[in-house]
Parts: sequence; structure tokens; C-alpha cells
Amino acid sequence: MSEKQKYPDRKVLKKTIQTESLQENIHRHIMSTLGSDFYPPRKYLYYKGLAYSVRDRLIERWLKTQRSYYDKVSKRVYYLSMEFLPGRFLMNNIINMQMQDECRKTLSEFGFSLEDLEEEEWDAGLGNGGLGRLASCYMDSMATLNIASYGYGIRYDYGIFYQTIANGHQVEQCDNWLRYGNPWEIRRRAYLYEVKFYGRSEPYTDSGGNTRYRWVDTENVMAMACDILIPGFANNNVNNMRLWAAMSSREFNLEYFNKGDYIGAIQAKVMSENISKVLYPSDIIRQGKELRLKQQYFFVSATFQDIMRRFKKKGHPFKQLPDLVAVHLNDTHPAIGIPELMRLLLDDENLEWDEAWDICRNTFAYTNHTLLPEALETWSVDLFAKVLPRHLEIIYEINHRFLKEVAKHYPGNQKILEKLSIIQENPERRVRMAHLSIVGSHSVNGVSRLHTQILKNGLFKEFDDFFPGKFKNITNGITPRRWLLQANPKLADLITSVIGPDWTRNLNKLKDLTLYVDDPEFGSAWQKVKRQNKKLLSRYILRKIGLGVDPDTLFDVHVKRIHEYKRQLLNILHVITLYNRIKENPKAETLPRTFIFAGKAAPSYFQAKLIIKLIMSVAKTVNNDPDIDRRLMVIFLPNYCVSQAEKIVPAADLSEQISTAGMEASGTGNMKFALNGAQIVGTWDGANIEIMEAVGAENIFMFGLKNEELAMLQAKGYDPYAYYHTDPELKKALDMISLGYFLPSTPELFAPIRKNLLDKGDPYFVLADYRSFLLIQEEVNRVYRNTKQWTRRSILNTANMGKFSSDRAVLEYAKKVWNVQPIIKE
Repeated sequence: MSEKQKYPDRKVLKKTIQTESLQENIHRHIMSTLGSDFYPPRKYLYYKGLAYSVRDRLIERWLKTQRSYYDKVSKRVYYLSMEFLPGRFLMNNIINMQMQDECRKTLSEFGFSLEDLEEEEWDAGLGNGGLGRLASCYMDSMATLNIASYGYGIRYDYGIFYQTIANGHQVEQCDNWLRYGNPWEIRRRAYLYEVKFYGRSEPYTDSGGNTRYRWVDTENVMAMACDILIPGFANNNVNNMRLWAAMSSREFNLEYFNKGDYIGAIQAKVMSENISKVLYPSDIIRQGKELRLKQQYFFVSATFQDIMRRFKKKGHPFKQLPDLVAVHLNDTHPAIGIPELMRLLLDDENLEWDEAWDICRNTFAYTNHTLLPEALETWSVDLFAKVLPRHLEIIYEINHRFLKEVAKHYPGNQKILEKLSIIQENPERRVRMAHLSIVGSHSVNGVSRLHTQILKNGLFKEFDDFFPGKFKNITNGITPRRWLLQANPKLADLITSVIGPDWTRNLNKLKDLTLYVDDPEFGSAWQKVKRQNKKLLSRYILRKIGLGVDPDTLFDVHVKRIHEYKRQLLNILHVITLYNRIKENPKAETLPRTFIFAGKAAPSYFQAKLIIKLIMSVAKTVNNDPDIDRRLMVIFLPNYCVSQAEKIVPAADLSEQISTAGMEASGTGNMKFALNGAQIVGTWDGANIEIMEAVGAENIFMFGLKNEELAMLQAKGYDPYAYYHTDPELKKALDMISLGYFLPSTPELFAPIRKNLLDKGDPYFVLADYRSFLLIQEEVNRVYRNTKQWTRRSILNTANMGKFSSDRAVLEYAKKVWNVQPIIKE
């Protein structure tokens, strides 16, 4: 059959796009898709018209990409993640498709700039923090590297929340990111899958006399596929994220409706569709926990039905599933996929256990992202039995067979059985999802060298001993297309002007910048770009919160999720100490600094929300004190998100990466800032160590106790009061916090902060690292005053970031974990 006969629609689409100018395309979509008049020009309509026009071109390339995957019978990677954090799509898609010049020329005819229309787009509310942003970077790299892949997740109606600040307190508002629709989304109503919950597992005897099981008396929800297309950079390759939206299996109960019970008639529909309403519903109450579990199973069940549909198209035997399918678990949220695949193979396809388990284990791989206990998911057995009864049976059987193997290796060792068991017995019976992920996967990886060492030597040591070679390290990476080419176009242009454009696809090419590190003209141009970016951020801050900041001050940036282990408290203690020094000696020479904080606290995380209030209270005091005279400014930018990060990162002089050693798995913010020439103040944690090795110890500001030193300090008996009583500056800062200096109207409000740092043992070692932090900040002051030295170090940070590309990380996964090769384009 000819190309024309096989794909007539594709030819029609191609002809339309090629013969219709971008201007005509935009006008057509404003009229036909949006039902509006394109005159007078309105920014939002032209944003939508441009977005649909870009999507037309994406679809054409996506169809060709999918066909090439089918033609080559290639192994496909399915990347399962509860979160994606793509930010805005418009500029990223235009850059990756090399449409900048065409778009700028066309928009100028309408009186708009590309940047004008970019600001009309809301950030997609599909993720929260580093986990989702990493997934989005990997999607970009997989498309750029021509790896046959799909991202799978949930199409949330609302993001985690929209953060505002009222009277210094975080206020969570609804993140209605879909209020005006999403032009990038393709809703696939033909791809509806039934997802089951509750009910019971019923045994029966098949025709061969074997005991089988079926899941009956269930409540069902429909999952509808919503695709968002992800273009590779300058290669015409387009992959897609497939996100699932929950739909009721029926619109409403007509019987209730006819009886006048209108609320009852639609209640089931509303409850069903709650599943994809909100990212991470609160799990304080049982209903919230149940909804979270249902969310996880909902997207996993729909995903595996989709994977099986695709796999079965060519009639391959199931033993070939691991040869054609690689399923990657981005943390433990999708781990329910392991018993789900087993259920499909056992109950639907009637395979025997050993064959099904061999297929399952060789299909899955798992990335661990945390060492924090609260992030190592467990589920109550009672809740699991209620929501997913058949899956709990399968998990019990997996655990039973696994523990039999463990018992053979460690006869009579009950402790190791308890430690490795997928089921935690005390104080409550719970399913350990990390254990399930390790047992059910052929590969487990950490995301920085230190993180992996801690996994292998500490948290999961017994698993590493039992499964030699299963644990490996793949350090995280970021996409340079988003985080330099797009976020910092002035710096990208400067870099390209001296080393050429190849760095966009091979970040190791940045090493060529070392040839210019002592070039005065290049150094001057580097400084100019930084100052221009600082001026842009200053304007944004003025527009966002009404405060003017001086771009000639040192921009000291600490932006990330608010959490005690990320130690925003340590940073604000430094601010208070500097404030006190100026108050004591107003005429002393002080390096002017603007401290920029941003980040969200989980709605139920009291201590983190109190830290935001403290930052805001310190900011109010510092910013309005005439003795300070703007030598210190403290800024908190609300609603931190990807598009905001794209404004902050290029403008930062200094990046605070000061988490407690051994607690940050990797971090990718450190990579983004260093790539853009900011210098890091960092602890011996996560990827900070590998960045130090790459850029040189002389080009980074490392401080604090190392992981093993903290363990020794804890073992000897860490006493935070010893630091409090022997360090007058620390004591004064803490006393000011706890006695109400920064909030005279409610002096007791910050007492819990003091209590946690002193009476509850300072679990994140803030006081232990305080003096070391102050000393390294004095070194920062010294270097920053030497403009030539600071600029040199800044250039060397950018030049040595080649290792930290998500392209490198994805190629490592492809080789070490997924066993896939990039598709070679003809």
C-alpha cells in the first residue's frame, strides 16, 4: 500500500500547513477555533491563535514520529510519574521547533512581541517541585535524543495551590490553571479505559482445573487520555505525555433525577471525577489518604491498559514484553504498577506465576528520590484491602515468595525478614512501597553519588547485599534548552557568539568557554549580561510585590520548596546577624545584598509555614529600618513556579544550596544556577559534591559538616544549647526571634521555632552549621568585591556544567537501565 493510501489525512495536514502562512494560520484559529474576531488585536486571543498554530506543526511531526516507532518495532520507554512540571509550553515549543524568527516577524506585524504573548500563558498545574521538573527535563531529552518514549501521569484540573501572602502568612488558593482552557492538550475521547476500585477478589476454577481469581463487585471510573506533545530540539522528533482525566462511568442517575433528588443524581459523577481534580490532596484525614491511593492506581491502571493495547497490536508473545517495553517508576507513587501488571498477566492472560513474575521484574525499573522518612510511602493494609483487594493478595504472594528466598540466604534471622518484608508489621500493618519497588524491579538507582552511597550503605543496605548489582547511580540532570537557551537568551547568545551553537545538544561543548575566562572583553560582556538580567528581575519584583531593589547589590537567592531540611532558617539567621552587625555599627563597611526567597510550604506543614511568616516579618523590619539604608533587602516572591524560576535563575549572583548533609537526594536547582553563572554556597550534600568536583573547589563556596560528621556528632550526643550558649551572635538572633522583636504584636508566635532548634534537638543541625555558614559568607563578600575574580569564577561554573545535562542522564538510563537505542532517522 502506498504512503498516500496509508496516510491520506497526514498529507492533507501537511499541505495545509505548508501553504498557509503563520499569520493566516493564527487568524484562522482566532476565528474558527476561538470564534472571535482577530481585530482589534488582543494579546490573549493572539496567544491562543499562535499556540494552536504551533500545535498544528507539532501534530504533523508527531504523526511522523509515531509512524517511525511502529515501522522500526522499537523498544519503548514508559516514564510513569505522579508529577510533571513543564512550566509554560509556548516558548519551549517554538525554540525546539526552531520557529523563533518566523514567530517574531509575524507577531511584530500585529504589534506584539513573543515575550508579550508568553506572559499570557499559565504554568501547567501538573506538578509541585523537583520530582516533576526532573520528569519534564527528561521528557525534553528523550525527545531530543530520538528515544521512543511516553510520559504518563494525571491531568489535574487544579495544581497543588496558588500561593499568596496575606499579613505575612502563606494563603493557599485554588490553582485554576485550566480556567481558560489548554491549547496544547489533545483530548482523546476514543481512548477511554475502565478503572476499577473496591469490590472483592473471587476465586474460581478454570477449564484446566487451575484456581484463578477475578475482581468483582467493583466501582468503576473511566480514564480519558489527554495528550500534550513534547518536541525534541531541532530534530523534527515529537513524543508525548499522556495524562489521564477521570470521568464518571455514567453521567447521572436518571432514577434519582426523576424522583427529584438532583444532588443524588450527579453525586456519583462528581465523586468519580474527584480523582483527577487536585494534585496531592491532603492526607491528614482518611478520605484524603484514600483519594491519594485511588489517584495512584487510577493512572497506573489506565497506563497499563494503554501499554497492553499497543503491545498486542503485532501479536508478540508476552515473554517478549521486557524486550519491547521498559516501565520506569519515578519514585514510589506508581509502584502499584507492579501488582497491576501481575494481575493482568495472571487474571486476564492466564499466565503462571513464575512466568508472570519474570516478565514483571524485567519490565520495571525504579528511581528513588529521597531519604526522608515521610517520602518513603507506606499504605495501611486496611485501606489497601478496601480499595484494591486483589492487589493486596498479589502483594502478599510476592512478599511470601520473596521472604522464602531471603530465609534461605539468612536462615534463622528473623530481624532481616522483618527489615526486608514488603509488609511492615508494627506498630500498624502497612505496605512499604519502596520495598515493593525494589523487589519488583530489575534496576534501582539513586540520583547523586552520595545519595546512592547512602542507599547502598544505609537505608537499603540489606537489599543491596541481597540483590548485588541491582543498585546503581545516575546523577540527575537538567535540559540546557529550557534552563539556558530559553531562560537566559542574552547569555546563550553571548556563549554562542564565541563557541558556536553545538552546546545546545552537547553541553560538554561549554568547556570551550575556558579559553575566554581571562579575556577582558568577554568578561565585560559576561558582566553586562548579568546586570541586564538583574534589572529584568528587579522590574519583575517591583511589579509583583511593589518593592524596588538595586540591581547593583549582590543577589543572594534561596528558592525552593520550604522545608526544615532545606534550611531556610539557617539563611534567615544569617540575615538577622548581618542586620545586628549594621545596627551595632551603622558606619561599618557592608557589602549590599538583596536576599531573595521563594517557595511553597505544604498546606499542613505548620513549621514550614511559620518559617515563611518569619521571613516576611524579618523582611518588614529590615526593609523599613533607616539604619540599614537598603544595604540589606529581604524579598519573598509568592507562588514560586517554573516561569518565575526562569526570571530568577539568570539574575542570581549567589545560590543557596544549604540542605542538611545527607538529606537532599540530588537537587537540580544547584545545576540550573551554576549553568547560568551563579556561584553556589553549598553543603556537602546531593549533587553539590559532584558540582564541586566539576567546577573546582576554588570556584564554589562549600561549608558545614559532612554526612559522616553529622552521624558522629549525633552519636556523641548533639547538644544545640552548647552552640547557643557559646556563640553570642547566634544567641542574640534566636532570642530576637523567640522574644518577638520581629513581631511585637504577637511575640509568642515564633516560639515553636526556638523550641524546635533548642528543646527538640535541632534535627536538621541548623545551629551546628551556623558559624561555618557565616564564615563562608564572609568569603563570598571578599570574592564579590573583586569583580574580575568573581566574573572568572562565574564563567568557570558555566563552562564546567557539561556533566549535568539531562541528555547525559537519559543516555545513561538508556544504556544501563532501559536497554534502548535512539531511533536513527532516515
